Amino acid sequence: MDEPDRWRHMSSAPRDGSRVLVTVRSSEQGPAEVDVAYWSNGDRFGAEGWRASDSSPGRIVEYAEPELKCWMPMPSADRSRASAPSPWQGEDAQQLDGSGI
Repeated sequence: MDEPDRWRHMSSAPRDGSRVLVTVRSSEQGPAEVDVAYWSNGDRFGAEGWRASDSSPGRIVEYAEPELKCWMPMPSADRSRASAPSPWQGEDAQQLDGSGI
């Protein structure tokens, strides 16, 4: 990944259980935000799909595909970088790191 600090289409997000940053779309519950999520193949606690990384058995936070706008790899530990990236604010039709095809 040449540019780790770049938002990418959800279609290219890893589905191997690794944690990534995601932009959660704005909704009636609040503005867009960044969360840490991972793909789960499903288990007795929930269905296959994206889960918040702080989910624990019995308290699963799941995201439906349409709720997530884009993703980026987790940043490396860098003390000079004190804050998380801002949520993606671009238009849905605008390209994120390629065509997503």
